[in-house]
Amino acid sequence: MSNPLSFDELLDYLDNQESQYVLDSIATHGFLTATVVGPELPNWIDALFEGHVSEIPANVIDGIKRWRAAIESELKNETPIELPFGEDAGNEEVAVDFSDESDIVAWSIGFVDAMYGDEASDWFADEDTSEDVAVLTLPMIVLSGIDDEDPELAQMRQDNDKLAQMANSIEGNLTELFLLFHTND
Repeated sequence: MSNPLSFDELLDYLDNQESQYVLDSIATHGFLTATVVGPELPNWIDALFEGHVSEIPANVIDGIKRWRAAIESELKNETPIELPFGEDAGNEEVAVDFSDESDIVAWSIGFVDAMYGDEASDWFADEDTSEDVAVLTLPMIVLSGIDDEDPELAQMRQDNDKLAQMANSIEGNLTELFLLFHTND
């Protein structure tokens, strides 16, 4: 790599990119997190950029790969993933922004995009774990608003106390998902 980007330069690129195929840095973190904690997603780079990898500078691809490796390293070292949205997201005493423009919603959208990024990578394929996966991913699915046609999910999305509880569970759920998909216990 002739001109590797610093982490800040990578975030600036993602947050200032006008391309419809590039997620902002918060959503990208959600996407990368899902590729680390979930089942193997062989074509994750292609899924991240919706098949338009050739339009992305090589140093950005390199930065994204290094960022994903850092997230994976955190989990393997039994360090909780540092989430890039407000610390108040899980604080039930503080009014948190759960609007469509909020960081926690953007992160959840990125996460859910990766969950369904490739039909060959089915998070619910194993009958023994599919119920656990559904429970552990529910906060991200509800917060993403991706399935607002479902009346139960839409109703959950209207309850800020419920959303705060869900936001508070994300960090632990990520660790549980990682263990579920990447250990034999």
